Amino acid sequence: MTSETKAPFYTPGGFREVLAISVPLILSTSSTSLMFVVDRIFLSWYSKDALAASLPAGATAWAFLCMFIGATGYVSTFVSQYDGAGRQDRIGAAIWQGFYFSCIASVFCALTYFLAEPIFNLADHPKAIRENEILCFRVIVLGAGGFIFSAALSAFYSGRGKTWTVMWVNIAGALINGVLDYLMIFGYGGFPEWGLFGAALASVIAPYVMTLIYIVLLVLPENRQRFQTLSSWRFDRDLFLRLIRFGLPSGLQFTMDVTAFTTFILLVGRLGELELAASNIAFAINHLLFMPMLGLAMGTSVLVGRYLGAEQPDHAAKSTWTSIWITTTYMTLFSLALIIWPDEFILIFDPGNWEGNFAEVIQMTRILLYFVAAYSVLDGWNIVFSSALKGAGDTRFVFLTALTAAAITLIAPVYLACIVYGRGVYTAWFFLFVWLLFLATVYFLRFLAGKWRSMRVIEHAPAPGAVVEEGPLVEV
Repeated sequence: MTSETKAPFYTPGGFREVLAISVPLILSTSSTSLMFVVDRIFLSWYSKDALAASLPAGATAWAFLCMFIGATGYVSTFVSQYDGAGRQDRIGAAIWQGFYFSCIASVFCALTYFLAEPIFNLADHPKAIRENEILCFRVIVLGAGGFIFSAALSAFYSGRGKTWTVMWVNIAGALINGVLDYLMIFGYGGFPEWGLFGAALASVIAPYVMTLIYIVLLVLPENRQRFQTLSSWRFDRDLFLRLIRFGLPSGLQFTMDVTAFTTFILLVGRLGELELAASNIAFAINHLLFMPMLGLAMGTSVLVGRYLGAEQPDHAAKSTWTSIWITTTYMTLFSLALIIWPDEFILIFDPGNWEGNFAEVIQMTRILLYFVAAYSVLDGWNIVFSSALKGAGDTRFVFLTALTAAAITLIAPVYLACIVYGRGVYTAWFFLFVWLLFLATVYFLRFLAGKWRSMRVIEHAPAPGAVVEEGPLVEV
């Protein structure tokens, strides 16, 4: 074991620093995860068709959104490297370029409204489910701007390690979504009983509220003076093109992962309603318990960017290995919980109105959760190593890996095995395991190769006297 893989508690890149910056992001992503799980729980109480339609529709919409969310979210890497290099005067300009990109991206997302019917007709799900899928998809893509703008503006705080602010804004968004879910799905508080339409509408309103909060914070006097959050409003062609150059591959990698997952769900849906419902529940549980690791990965990316901006790649490497220790421990405990107590997780989704077949759903979901337990550590390694590489600027490699993996280890094998040769849902989930194993292995080897150490997304070396302080980068 090298010195980089050791993570003493107080050293730069050690446990204290990684946790100080990541815990608020973990709580933030957990609140977002809870928002989606609350959607699923309420919809499972409302109707089986609404629940069955929610994941394919949401995942398909997300496949279009995530390229733009991933690209605008990459503003945080520019912010972290500028901050590490002592170039706080460039942070406002980076945020503005993300804002301009978000305006364009929101229009493109809205135009996918017209793709809803062709996509879900191709999926060939039962008519009642298909109609709900089309409705939900259209609501989400028309309201996509909130997701995209909030991703760009939150980079001002996450990129500088001020992650508590991001946490509180996300929690506010999750609470707003949860309340609106309850009112709009079931028709309380003067709202009509909108069902899945209400859940989708609540999901797009909350991010717009979060965007407004970030705008108010960005124009505070301190931020205007120190980071030039208003005076740097002009279009910066060079910076905008660099955001496209590094951010688009990051967004495309996100897109490929989500597209692969969405295609998987659509293919599973063709196996039957029981298989789709069981997969929906298994993924909802997976999503809830895995989301904290997304927060850890975001923290890793920020630390890697910050230390590379300050020309301290050894500390960037140590931050990554510390995150790997944490994710391996967490995912191992998570896997054991799913193996020992699967029914306790599944029964959260028992609505009492499944017309007697929920026992079959439980039996199938229980086995699917064993697959989740088997791939959890791999998924954690995948997200941490890929985030570290993206924090350096190695986004093109990450995208090409995601593209290759989606094509040869998931989509093609699942289609051939399950649709052409008639194999069942467990075969499909086996290939999901293979997909994650491939991704984790390739990203791990790329990180070990060390090419990322010399990569930067910013245009200048550190300003004279720029230093990253020993210890945590954020208030604890």
